[in-house]
Amino acid sequence: MEKSLKEKIRSFIIEGVSEDPVEAKPDPFWQNLNEAGTELWLDTGDMEEAEKIWTEEMTALTTNNTLVNKEIQKGFYDEFIAKAKEIVKSLPEKEQMTEIAFILNARHGLRLAKKFGGLVSVELHTDTAHDIEAAVDYGTRYSEISPYQFIVKVPYTAEGLLSARILRQKGVKVNFTLEFSARQNVLVAAVAKPNYMNVFLGRIGAYIGDNELGDGSGAGERAVLASQKWVRELTDNDPEPAKLIAASLRNYSQLEDLAGVDVFTMPVKVAVEGKANLNGIFKSRLKEVYPTEINKEAYRYKPEKFWEVNDKELELAKSLNLDVPKSGDELVERAHKAGCGDMFPRLSANDLQHISEDGKIPNHERWAERIEKGEIAMDTLLNLAGLASFAKDQAQLDERIMKIISG
Repeated sequence: MEKSLKEKIRSFIIEGVSEDPVEAKPDPFWQNLNEAGTELWLDTGDMEEAEKIWTEEMTALTTNNTLVNKEIQKGFYDEFIAKAKEIVKSLPEKEQMTEIAFILNARHGLRLAKKFGGLVSVELHTDTAHDIEAAVDYGTRYSEISPYQFIVKVPYTAEGLLSARILRQKGVKVNFTLEFSARQNVLVAAVAKPNYMNVFLGRIGAYIGDNELGDGSGAGERAVLASQKWVRELTDNDPEPAKLIAASLRNYSQLEDLAGVDVFTMPVKVAVEGKANLNGIFKSRLKEVYPTEINKEAYRYKPEKFWEVNDKELELAKSLNLDVPKSGDELVERAHKAGCGDMFPRLSANDLQHISEDGKIPNHERWAERIEKGEIAMDTLLNLAGLASFAKDQAQLDERIMKIISG
């Protein structure tokens, strides 16, 4: 795309954005959690919902394709989409759709930034998950719109690791997303070097519980605390140490159980219930080792991969940092040669279709034999399922855009 068109799009996004700033007041409950060492982010793109509970201690909002899609489906942006079409009408229709999706994410993120004054995580189109050039291009463009407040979310894929590294070298703030284990975050810390990285802990427990491998309690928390330890060990001496996010808390008790983790992203419901049910006395739990309720026979599937990092995985991370692959394919090949192939399995189109059909929580029985053989792992399945789920929400957003620009 020509530079002149990119600049025209940027001007269109920022033109006329004017939001009345929220008057944030201090709240002793959240102050106490801050003092335990945790930053507080709201996991919502709904401005009215966020405004009801936003306090001085909250520093960011995080959006994704699911959350932004909910806002777009309300119809609020339909007229804006029609105007955006006039800006990008010289592009082929598919490119128009992708570009308008970027415009919508950036516009909504900018409104959030103006209203709340904090950081805002903005999402790349899922089509960029395996496209380094596109991810870097759109990530850079996000940063040019709001360099101090936008954090670009890059998903965990082989190409995503390399895209994030390039973006960080360009000075773009990066929130690396869709991780489910300490070993994944060791790779992220070494290769991508983002500002933030994640563990989506709720889905870990749900995978174990829904697939009757145990009740799932403690597993997500243990993965978070193990990841926190590794992130600090690997990045504390960096010029800008990375921070770990306990992503999208599901239960208000996790506010206490994970106090001291660098960042919480809290759905509004969890934040409200936490204030209503907890006493507001928090202490760091970073040294806790929570027990996990997993059936004895389920250990043949190595659930410990959620929280343990072995020597092969650590050596792979170090080698990828010292000799950075030139492509995602090269990174995957080196992972397999290092004996870590279950982190980047080679899957058929049929395999990927099954993952998409299962939703956010994969059907363990379908994969059990391959997990036991070491061809794939539970953290990898959750990552692939998460990306497929985001792709579905992106498709709904794209469909609404196409309906408007084609009508």
